[in-house]
Amino acid sequence: MKTLKLIGLCLLMSAAASAQTEPAPAPAGDSDGDYHAVEIGARYMPTFSTFDVRTIDNGVVAGSFTLGHGFGGIVAVNFSRNVGVQGEFIYNELTQKYRDRDRDHKITLNYVNIPLLLSLNTGKGSAVNLNIVGGPQIGINVGSHVEHSGGGGVDTVQAVLAVKQGDLGLAYGAGLEFGLGPERNVLLDFGFRGVYGLIDISDRSRNITTNEYYILDRAHVQSYAGYVGLKFAF
Repeated sequence: MKTLKLIGLCLLMSAAASAQTEPAPAPAGDSDGDYHAVEIGARYMPTFSTFDVRTIDNGVVAGSFTLGHGFGGIVAVNFSRNVGVQGEFIYNELTQKYRDRDRDHKITLNYVNIPLLLSLNTGKGSAVNLNIVGGPQIGINVGSHVEHSGGGGVDTVQAVLAVKQGDLGLAYGAGLEFGLGPERNVLLDFGFRGVYGLIDISDRSRNITTNEYYILDRAHVQSYAGYVGLKFAF
């Protein structure tokens, strides 16, 4: 009988020691392997852009920053909690205003932009994740026009807006993600995105008359945007 009591006491002591040494389970989203590999979402991107334009007297003037709009979708693949890549498909309206000979001019360039970005994160799957991104961006011009207003008369020299079909730039930015829900598979996304144009977007290949002049000449687009978005992780 004493032997059975001793065996029972030893089993209880062993179970208690095991319970004390067993590590507590990690909170959801905080273990190294607890992150979602794929994210799909959409963004709204109010955008400011700038590029130099030519005046009727062949001078160069920097236009004023003007708010345009951008909308797009995003697909991201995460290789770990800290490294991933993301591709985006963004429609951007880039606008520029300037004044020449007492007349106001507004240039609008419409682009479909496709950036492919490397993403570095403080921790995918966490309640709050800070990220920085960078990589190349291809732009496709899908339309452009210029509007004129003001002034006392009609210009005898006509402005010509000619833009190359393609653009190439360097995209960069930073953002904050907030994981929602018990599995943090809904992400509220805020951040900044900048683009530095690497090539001249002006097209001087067409023939113009002596009564016409090119508005764009050796123009490189620079844009700065904020964004807000919603993503779903799988």
